[in-house]
Amino acid sequence: MLTVESLTVAYGGLTALCDISLVVRGGQFVSIVGPNGAGKTTLFKAISGTVSPNAGRIRFENTDLLTVAPSKRAHFGIAHVPEGRQVFGSMTVLENLEMGAYPQTGRRDWERNVERIFSLFPILAERRGQAAGTLSGGEQQMLAIGRGIASSPRLLMLDEPSMGLAPMVADLIFERIGELHRDGLAILMVEQRVAEAVQSCDFGYVLEAGRMVLEGTHQALLADNRIRSVYLGL
Repeated sequence: MLTVESLTVAYGGLTALCDISLVVRGGQFVSIVGPNGAGKTTLFKAISGTVSPNAGRIRFENTDLLTVAPSKRAHFGIAHVPEGRQVFGSMTVLENLEMGAYPQTGRRDWERNVERIFSLFPILAERRGQAAGTLSGGEQQMLAIGRGIASSPRLLMLDEPSMGLAPMVADLIFERIGELHRDGLAILMVEQRVAEAVQSCDFGYVLEAGRMVLEGTHQALLADNRIRSVYLGL
């Protein structure tokens, strides 16, 4: 579904990503873990088109994404839930979801998608007329994910979905992400909660200082001594 080949991104002479390659297959859950500053968010921005790579290729199915304008990429079935949620604070919950439904598939499937979103996150149904900026951090994260679902994506990209959330709320978010995956949605997730990210995924990558240093199934990563000592504290 998504193939990144030998991707390099540099800012002002500093290399944020160096020769990065990864694959997300249809219906697969792929996690990318690593410390702050590793380049995880830059990778997502390159896929979405908000930063331009210096080298490499990004393909989504049979399309070269680097030839597609950033504003058009959502129409291919890619939804990016950004770091820090970035909801439209002055707009209502329902208006935020309507913004997510901008792609043609989102407009076509609006009724079904909004029912699904409210089933996953009932609090959003209760607060559909409330300004998004007045929601709690956890509720805003639910809304950001719901806004992504509203586009009827085939690939949902989640950037640090647990950031700044209480553990109980983060656990709920991970449960709902797992439910989306079980329903067949392909997921690419960047996350600092390594244990949850690795346990949830089908396949994972470890990114450090802009380079992929390890990859494997979740079983292989959980058994790796480096992962266990550096990231899991075991």
